[in-house]
Amino acid sequence: LKTGIWNSEYCTNINTSNSKLEELQDFRMFQRLTVSGSGKIFMKRRVHHVNSSAIVTALHFVSRTSCTAFGNSLIPNPKITFGNNRFSYTAPSPKNSDPKGVNRINCLTKMFGSNSNIGSTCWDGSDKNAFASLSHPGYSDTSDEKNHVGGWLAHRLNVDTANCWVKDVSKEDLTKFDYYSNGGLQRKPRILVIYGSLRESSFSRKLAFEFARLLEELGCDVRTYNPVGLPVRDPTLENEIKVKELRALSLWSDGHVWVSPEMHGQITGVFKNQIDWLPLNTGSVRPTQGRTCCVAQVNGGSQSFNAVNTLRTLARWMRMPCCTNQSSVPKAWQEFDDAGRMKDSPLRDRVVDVAEEFAKFTAVMAPVAEELTNRYSERKEKAKEGRLLTQAEKEVQKTTKESKQS
Repeated sequence: LKTGIWNSEYCTNINTSNSKLEELQDFRMFQRLTVSGSGKIFMKRRVHHVNSSAIVTALHFVSRTSCTAFGNSLIPNPKITFGNNRFSYTAPSPKNSDPKGVNRINCLTKMFGSNSNIGSTCWDGSDKNAFASLSHPGYSDTSDEKNHVGGWLAHRLNVDTANCWVKDVSKEDLTKFDYYSNGGLQRKPRILVIYGSLRESSFSRKLAFEFARLLEELGCDVRTYNPVGLPVRDPTLENEIKVKELRALSLWSDGHVWVSPEMHGQITGVFKNQIDWLPLNTGSVRPTQGRTCCVAQVNGGSQSFNAVNTLRTLARWMRMPCCTNQSSVPKAWQEFDDAGRMKDSPLRDRVVDVAEEFAKFTAVMAPVAEELTNRYSERKEKAKEGRLLTQAEKEVQKTTKESKQS
């Protein structure tokens, strides 16, 4: 093993036969480990002992597409054994590596059993650099079985990259914006994708995943939120991990993609519940202000625009500039194949149009978002109070003032 990321709360003493290991860097949210001349990695806190009789004792989840060992070779289908707090890994020969990273694995989750246990600030976004890191354990294609956090790359699961229409479109004529030009973001746009159904065969999720795939081809950093496990809006549950994850993802993002089914002429409760958990302000922080928004809907019957119209109203209320284009997919059950992929049609072409426009719209808007949301009234309030007050604090001030006048 050449490199590795280890969480300070869970890993302690790792034995390896490789005597050439060097000091490992933590990637911000993980503490630094030091390698002795005998090839042992030590740290102060002893919680787990991880051992292996093979060459490799652990893996480094270095990117969103692969695990790395033996230099830069990708390792498909590793043999992993658990038991008695021990983790053992046997790697296949590098010549059998998977060049496309199709068989990637979230090594941290496999090691610790639950990626919700990885670091106290892992999911709440309190460490912004760690939460933004591409090494974050949320970049997996499946959510945690217990708490349903992570799984931000679920749109990549079981995708046949050799026969993917998104890849084909990208090769043909997909306009890709230069995010690194002068005055640009100087990084990939960060996009949060939200959908509004818990059904196993959810068409809103299928459409949301198609948007996620397209936006990745357009060069965006995409995270898809899994609504499973998010409690119904209740102020007493604000410390629930799914609530913290959703709010942190919104703060991390430059823009949102919202996809809801239309039910009884409106968006679903599952979708609205996610929006309800995103407050207009938390103290002086506005989690959605200035972020762009893209809206889409699916219908079981004929085409309608009730849901996207409502989504636009929500976006405006949450101070989010909305992309002018939108997608409404009627008779959704006819528009997706058995693998959950959209069939070739004008409706699919429209989805490409919307994704392409939204990526460019976000690239243009994100660098100036702070300037656009720099308001006179808020500057005045900050100058007087030192910060933006919550609505509750304003009400207290108003009541106090009225009491003194009376």
